[in-house]
Amino acid sequence: MWNKVQETVKFLQDKGFSIPDYGIVLGSGLGSLVDVIDVACKIPYKDIPNFKVSTVAGHSGYLYFGTISGKKVVVQQGRFHYYEGWSMQEVTFPIRVMKFLGANNLIVSNASGGVNKDFSIGDIMLITDHINFMPEHPLRGQNEERFGLRFVDMHDTYDKTMLVKMEQVAKHQNVQLQKGIYLGLSGPTFETPAEYKMVKILGADAVGMSTVPEVIVAKHMNMNCLGLSVITDLGIEGEVVAVSHEEVQKAAKASEKVLTKLVVAFLKA
Repeated sequence: MWNKVQETVKFLQDKGFSIPDYGIVLGSGLGSLVDVIDVACKIPYKDIPNFKVSTVAGHSGYLYFGTISGKKVVVQQGRFHYYEGWSMQEVTFPIRVMKFLGANNLIVSNASGGVNKDFSIGDIMLITDHINFMPEHPLRGQNEERFGLRFVDMHDTYDKTMLVKMEQVAKHQNVQLQKGIYLGLSGPTFETPAEYKMVKILGADAVGMSTVPEVIVAKHMNMNCLGLSVITDLGIEGEVVAVSHEEVQKAAKASEKVLTKLVVAFLKA
C-alpha cells in the first residue's frame, strides 16, 4: 500500500498537483462543487495509477486540483464504495493520496437517510460523530507505521474547530444546519423499517453507505475532518416510504447550491 500511494502521488505531482490545503470528497449527486473550482488539473480515475473506477450513477470519477476561495484543493468527484466490490483499502486509497500530496484537512459529503423526526428531506446535517457498522475495517491487517499508529484515537473524529467555523458560516449565510450522528452501513440495499428503527435506537440521526471508512483512514493519518450529509430520504418510524437511487440523487441535486455555497464560504473563512 505504501508503495502504491507514493507511486500515485508522484504521478499526480508530475501532472501539476501541488500541496493542497484541503482534500474534498463529493458524494451522490453533490458533484457540482467542481463548477466553482479554478481548475489547474483534471484527471479521470481510469488514467490514475492504482485508482479504481466509480461504478455508481452520480459519481463522475474525476480528480481535480485547483483553488476555491483562495485555498488549494484536491477534489474527488465521486467516491468508491465497499458495496461496489472494492476492499476497504481500495475504498480509502484516495484519502491516503490526498494526505501525501500534502492535505492535512478533509471535507467529506454524502447523501443519507434521516431518522431524526426533526429532519426534512433537503436538510444539510453537520456530522458531529459517527457509528461504524461496516462489515470490514479499513485498518484491518498489518499496520504501516509510516501512515499512522496501530491504535487510532477517535475521540474527536470530526474537528471541533471546523465544526464551530461551519456553524458560524451557515449562520452568516442564513442556512439552517442540522447536527447529528451518522451511522455507516455497507449497502447497497436501502434500510428496512426495522433497520431504520435500529439506527435510531443506536443513537444515530442519519444512515448512509460511505464516509466512515474514509474518515477513519484520515484520522489514522492525523487529518482534520469535517463531514456534511444531505438528508435525501426519511426513515422515521411510521413514515418510512419506498425510495430509489434516482430519488436520492434528485434530492441531493436540489441541495447542491446550498452545500456549494457553504463550502465556498467555509474555505474563504
